[in-house]
Amino acid sequence: MDLNDKEQKQPVNSWKNRHFFQSLRYALVGLKTAYKEERNLRFHVSAITLVVIMGLIFNVTISEWLWLFLSIFLVISSEVWNSAIENVVDLATNYKRHPLAKKAKDMAAAAVLLAAIFSLITATLVFGPHIWQLFN
Repeated sequence: MDLNDKEQKQPVNSWKNRHFFQSLRYALVGLKTAYKEERNLRFHVSAITLVVIMGLIFNVTISEWLWLFLSIFLVISSEVWNSAIENVVDLATNYKRHPLAKKAKDMAAAAVLLAAIFSLITATLVFGPHIWQLFN
């Protein structure tokens, strides 16, 4: 086997994005797909909308906005990762029950739960004092 044979046998990666904007477009398509197909993601987006409205009403500080946006990023990204993992597991198992598939799906769901708990704590710490002032 000579050098030319090696070069010919290497597979061409047709899945690889060649340009930044192509990668960005696929990422946005993935986000849109997750939003359309995942009920929990739509719920989280509704909650995020409420958080942003409350942030505007209470005129939160820059550092409070940073904490809120961090928690928003964590929830959305964990939700998208969870959906991706569930899809890959379903593909690999052909929708059949398997103990390892259950573990993978449960662990991915746990990441979403932890991000949601973090967001709830963040929202409580940011909005709690503002709401407290309304009643005093």
